This record gives sequence, C-alpha cells and structure tokens, in this order.
Amino acid sequence: MSRLLGICSLLGLLYGCSGGGYLPYASGSLDPMSINSLVTNASQSGGVPAGLVRAVLMAESAGNPSAVSVAGAQGLMQLMPGTSAGCGIANPFDPTENVQCGTAFLRSLLHHYHNNVTLAVAAYNAGPGAVDRYHGVPPYAETRAYVVRVLNAYHSY
Repeated sequence: MSRLLGICSLLGLLYGCSGGGYLPYASGSLDPMSINSLVTNASQSGGVPAGLVRAVLMAESAGNPSAVSVAGAQGLMQLMPGTSAGCGIANPFDPTENVQCGTAFLRSLLHHYHNNVTLAVAAYNAGPGAVDRYHGVPPYAETRAYVVRVLNAYHSY
C-alpha cells in the first residue's frame, strides 16, 4: 500500500495543474514556433522575462490551449475565471488573450513581491493570499514542486 502511495505521489509531482502532464508538447499542444511567438509577444508587451513566461506556460498546460484543470483553470496559462474576467478577455482558450492575461498577472505578482520570482511563481500557483499568509512559499506539496519545476525550467531557457 505504501508503495502505491509513493508511486501516486511521484505521478502527482510529474503532472501539472491541467492533468495533461509536464512533459513538453503533450497531445493537443501548439507547435514550438507558435508557443515561442506567443511568449515573445507577451513578454515584450508585459515586461516579464520570456523564459519565465515560457516556464509557467509549460508547467501549467504543457502547451495545450484547451487544457482545463479540476479547479477550473483554463488555457495555456491556466487562468482562473476571475483572472480572465479581471483582464477583460472574452475567451480564455484563445492562446493570444490567455498568454497576454497570464503574463499581466505574473507581472502584477512580480511587482507585489518586489521582483522575487520564487514568491511570484508560488503565488501564481497557490494564490497571493496563501503566499502572504505563510510569508513565503506555502507548505503545500503541489506548490513546492511547482515552484521547483518552474524555476528549473526558467533557468534552463
């Protein structure tokens, strides 16, 4: 039984919020050139490093614009409906709108946490309320694994 729990825990760490997995370019994913174009445009207009935008996008959806999480997050950057509404986007599954909105949200988190990328990434996953409540990365296994995954990817881009 404990072996089964260990395997399930490992699989949980490997899979992103969308359930589509963290392996780059899962089925239904956009091609790498399309993702690069979306990331570059959002990065330039949003003032967020392209590597960070790409790392979050890939951790969230593995490049699948149709990804939906069990929590209701949608699209490439896995936007919650409230975040999409705050950006004024009509279709959270539109890749351009989704990446622009996700990048703007990421920029706001970077500003809120004084450019502390670790805290901004943790807040992107767990919400700023959780990061503020714990005065750092929340003790949630999913969030801690997510932060490591995103930061490793960011540093490799």
